[in-house]
Amino acid sequence: MAFDRSEFRRVLGHWTTGVAVLTTTTPDGRPCGLTANAFCSVSLEPPLVLVCVAHDADTYACIEESRTFAVNVLRADQERTARRFATFEIDRKFDGIAYRQAISGAPILDDALAWVDCRIYDSHIAGDHTIYVGEVLEADAVDGVPLAYYRSGYGRFLP
Repeated sequence: MAFDRSEFRRVLGHWTTGVAVLTTTTPDGRPCGLTANAFCSVSLEPPLVLVCVAHDADTYACIEESRTFAVNVLRADQERTARRFATFEIDRKFDGIAYRQAISGAPILDDALAWVDCRIYDSHIAGDHTIYVGEVLEADAVDGVPLAYYRSGYGRFLP
């Protein structure tokens, strides 16, 4: 018997995470992005990170085609950005959002707390998601407070 899906979500919702926007581009250069909290470091040598993307996410095909992605870590005051990129209106997500292109071509959000630009190093299908391991091409961060996610709600970390 499979574990109840709603109970699984409830229990795992007790894990506090940061919030990021994964970005990439379509083959014709149009930006794509989605809100994610499944992100972590993997290795220092070479520098690797991983992200997990649902197969039904609108940005999944963009990442598959481009073979690149950037992770934009959001600041505590960017809940609206997190909510915008969590929607399925792919053609409107970047409206009014300032960004620049990274080495890979992926959009880097101008107001991100931190970002890493990656090319896909490896990938693994795991249930209804793909785990992408990205080799970091470049990265940067600024001082600030991160946006946190806990039990289906946004908040801020108080140092």
